[in-house]
Amino acid sequence: MKTATNAATNAATNAEAHRWRRPALAALLIAEAMNLLDTTIVTVAAPVIHAGLDGAAADIQWFNAAYTLAFAVLLVPGGRLGDLAGRRRVFGIGVAAFALASAVCALAPTATVLIGARAVQGAAAALVVPQTFGLIRAMFDGPALGRALGSIGPVMGLAAVAGPVLGSVLTHADFFGCSWRAVFLVNLPLAVVVLALTPLLPGRRAPEPGRSRRLDLPGTALVVLGTALVVRPLVDGGGHRPPWSPYALAGGCLVLVLFAVHQRRRARAGRSPLVEPSLFHGRGFPAALVTSTLFFAAQTGLMTVVALELQLGLGLGVLACGLCLLPWSATMALASWAAGGRLARRSGPRTVYAGVVLMLAGVAAALASLPALRPGALPWPLLVALVAVGTGNGLFTTAFFTAALARVRAHETGSAAGLLNAVQQLGATLGTAVLGTAFLSATTSGPYAARPALWPAAALLGATALTASRMFPRRPAPRDRARCGEPAELGGR
Repeated sequence: MKTATNAATNAATNAEAHRWRRPALAALLIAEAMNLLDTTIVTVAAPVIHAGLDGAAADIQWFNAAYTLAFAVLLVPGGRLGDLAGRRRVFGIGVAAFALASAVCALAPTATVLIGARAVQGAAAALVVPQTFGLIRAMFDGPALGRALGSIGPVMGLAAVAGPVLGSVLTHADFFGCSWRAVFLVNLPLAVVVLALTPLLPGRRAPEPGRSRRLDLPGTALVVLGTALVVRPLVDGGGHRPPWSPYALAGGCLVLVLFAVHQRRRARAGRSPLVEPSLFHGRGFPAALVTSTLFFAAQTGLMTVVALELQLGLGLGVLACGLCLLPWSATMALASWAAGGRLARRSGPRTVYAGVVLMLAGVAAALASLPALRPGALPWPLLVALVAVGTGNGLFTTAFFTAALARVRAHETGSAAGLLNAVQQLGATLGTAVLGTAFLSATTSGPYAARPALWPAAALLGATALTASRMFPRRPAPRDRARCGEPAELGGR
């Protein structure tokens, strides 16, 4: 009788917990969308912002670069803070700070104030984004975990396409005379919803036996300095980089090597490191970091090239360009949902490879479509190619993140999520710089300058497939296969 009563109580508790998981997941997804939306929405509004605030022409690129730089350099410390102080607490603080910074951006009287507030936004986003994966893993397991991770892709796709469209609509509509300021005010109601749902998130800190829970301040200083030196030269346009850029890149790499040595020594001394060295004891997670860098360099650079081709090569407006990117974003959302719900559980690593192959096919179709494109006309052949690219993008992204977090233990989740997001940002910045420069340097040789930029994108995708193969064990252990639906089914340490 007592056993039956306990079983009924446990069932009721599980049902109650399950009932609150969906709104809690919604809070995480809205926060992800808010951060991505804030990048793409400002890209469209930047010229109008500059006209309204005046200032130097170089300020235009810093409206986004300030956000990107702060976000990139603080991702690793932000992820680790979630492990030490509690992911829900750090997530809530980050969302609140992001909302306050958005309000300052909307009220900014000068370009300097706006750039400073954008940097604070990026720092707040670095607290929010790394917590998402850890909180999802704490809330879900089994097949539900794959579906939860798969929901991130559709949200990213919708935010990617909604940003340029919403930015152009809000700026053009000039609601209540707000003009470009509305692109920052839109964050406020979203942040209020997220903060209202935040108490539903799990509040436990990751267990870390035998170590102090103090943040590694010297390690934080090293990783921030090293990342800043690497990323800073890349946020400028290809033709405008200062002459000291190569020295900054070399110095940044050296500082990051010192950071790695410091982390290993700190772990051996029994003190809590910023990045868990145990993540690098096998080949799986290091291969995931390289794969993430290559893939997001290809993905982000490719989207930049397509947007430039549509606007500069074909003469389409901003709104038309955003609508032409809809096939990419829509199919990415659908494929990501399918991968999270079924394919990643059933097909394992094959989903990752299928995604890369489809994206390569889309790039090949885009190359073949270029001679058929005409300025001012709807680029139908290119839109068909973007369907293949978006489908592959969605399949790869969901299966990849599932595999990358395969055997990451609870106390390693913050480090792993911070590193994955940091190299993703690095790859995106590198891809934009390299492929964007390849496009712009070819515009003087005639129309359809996307061709010399699409070939490097294809090469990056090919390299992605090679490094991804190092993420997976040759023969998964039976206990790993039994955990079908969890991240461990795909990856290997």
